[in-house]
Order: sequence, then structure tokens, then C-alpha cells
Amino acid sequence: MQDIKDLFSVLDQNPNARILITTHHKPDGDALGSTLALWKFFKNMGYEVNLVSPTDWGEYLHWMPNQEHIINYELAIEKSKTLVAEADYVFCLDFNTLARINQLGDLIRSCKAKKIMIDHHQEPEGFDDYRYWTTQTTSTAQLIEEVILMWKGEDAIDADIATCLYTGIMTDTGSFRFDSVTPHTHRTVARLIDKGAKNSSIHQHIYDNFSFDRLKFIGYCLANKLEIIPELNTAIMSVTREELLRFKIQTGDTEGLVNYGLSIKGIEFSALFIDRTKLIKISFRGSGKFPCNEFSRDHFEGGGHFNAAGGQSTEGLEAAIARFKRTLPEYKKYLADI
Repeated sequence: MQDIKDLFSVLDQNPNARILITTHHKPDGDALGSTLALWKFFKNMGYEVNLVSPTDWGEYLHWMPNQEHIINYELAIEKSKTLVAEADYVFCLDFNTLARINQLGDLIRSCKAKKIMIDHHQEPEGFDDYRYWTTQTTSTAQLIEEVILMWKGEDAIDADIATCLYTGIMTDTGSFRFDSVTPHTHRTVARLIDKGAKNSSIHQHIYDNFSFDRLKFIGYCLANKLEIIPELNTAIMSVTREELLRFKIQTGDTEGLVNYGLSIKGIEFSALFIDRTKLIKISFRGSGKFPCNEFSRDHFEGGGHFNAAGGQSTEGLEAAIARFKRTLPEYKKYLADI
């Protein structure tokens, strides 16, 4: 395993290198922000660079600079396969296991290209040749900013790059309210604003840009689907496949729904179960004490951060929720008022 700094001189001496960038399926603000920023950085240096996403991404992110250049693997499978096969370097952003990129994972694992992982999630799989990784940061976008500064300096950050990086940091810190935010974070985003990121406009694009159907869906979920387990300070919300169809829910529309549980006074742990037909997708959020990543890894085939993790189940919505409730008392020391 080599440090990413060792790669800088290699690429500086190889201006004809073909670069591919990818991120996890259903990319969020950090995933899209970090990949688009790195894509623009390489474009500005004159490299041949392509960006392939394993899936589509939320409409609330369609305003982001240069997102029209992203190739959706599911809509361009053969083209994506060719780009992977021809790449000299593959940059893997905001994920640390190839299972997070669906069918792209096997292609990238077996391709001849050098793999570079830039990520902040725990327990990397180890598929990479070069790495820039730490869990002690806000986001992958912040790591990309650090890579650019180390490699080419502050002058390499233009307005598009600054906008994408600001978006990634802002969304992965809950608008700068999470424990991961430090003085370094604020100095970083101040620099990005200086470089052209329009913070007010970015906030509006992200948080004030959803459909009327989504607003009705959130109201419905809060009124009808939110359950509290008071003795364990836990909130649960579930969404059926039929409810997704009824409210015309699109990619990205359920983003942030799990956080509503944590907004209730006294709640330490919030879980959201969504029936995605083939899988039950689960989101976990904790207020500070609860090890979401450990819980998800041990019981729901997942992982992530200490306070934010994801999992899945193949057993059906009701069965997954029942197992969750059976398991939860084992974690009483983190949840109950003792």
C-alpha cells in the first residue's frame, strides 16, 4: 500500500494517463461533490478523465457544476466497461469496499489500472494500491481539498471545484452541526468561499429544492410512520414499497428522513427502514453515545461512521423491524436512562 503523495510525481510525469473516477451507488452530496471536484481538477491539468457513477443520483444535486458529464453505469453499461478497461488509474471516492459500487466493483477489482482510494469510512477492504484515508475528518470532500493543496496548492482550486467541495463538506456535516466539525473545517470552507463557492446559493439548492410530493411524503411519514420506544430512547420509521410509489418518491427524496427521529428531545438512536423491493435498506443515526456502525455491521450487513451508518436485510420489512426490536435491548447501556 502506497501513500497518495507517492502518486503525485508519477502522474506529473505521465500527462497522457487515462483517469477514471467513481463513487458509491446513489451518490449523496459528499460523493458527488468530491468526485466532481476531482474531475474538474484533472480536467484543468489537461488529463483525459471520465466520471462513472454506479447509479443515478438525486435531482436535488442536478444543479452541481459539470454533473452532466457523469456517466450513469446503469444507462451506459458497455461504455462504462470500456472506460474501466482502458483506464490507467481509477480513483475510488467516498467508499472503501467495492461492494458499494454494485456491478462496477467486479470490473474495477479485475482491471489493470492502479486503484486509488480517498475515503473517511472505517475498515477499508484493501483493494487499493494508493490511499488517502482517515476517519478523523468531516467528509471525502475535505480530503480532496487536502489532496489538491498538497499537490498543486491553493491556486488550483477554481470556483467550480470550490462549489463542489463546499457542497460535500456541508452535506456530510449536517450543515456544520456534527461533532466532526473543527476549526480546521471552518477554515477550509472559508477558503472555499474565497475561491468562489456561494454558500447561500448552495444551501438553497440543497435544502430548498425538493418536490411538493416529497414534502407531503415527509408529513405523512411523521404523522403516520414514526414510532418511539421510550424506554430505549429510540425512534423508528418505516416506508413500504407502496408508499414510495404513492408519493412518487425519486432518488434522493428520502435523504435526511432518518434525522427527524433525532430531533425529538431525549432520543439517542434513530432508524429508518425502506422497502426497496429486492432489499430492505436501513439508515441508522445516533446522537453521540450509540455505536451505529457496530450495530449495523453486527446485525444488518452494513457499516459506516460511529454516529451514521447504513445496513440492509433480505427478510422483508416487518421481519427486519422485528429483528431490530429484538436486538435493541442488548444495547441498553447506550440508550436507557440509567
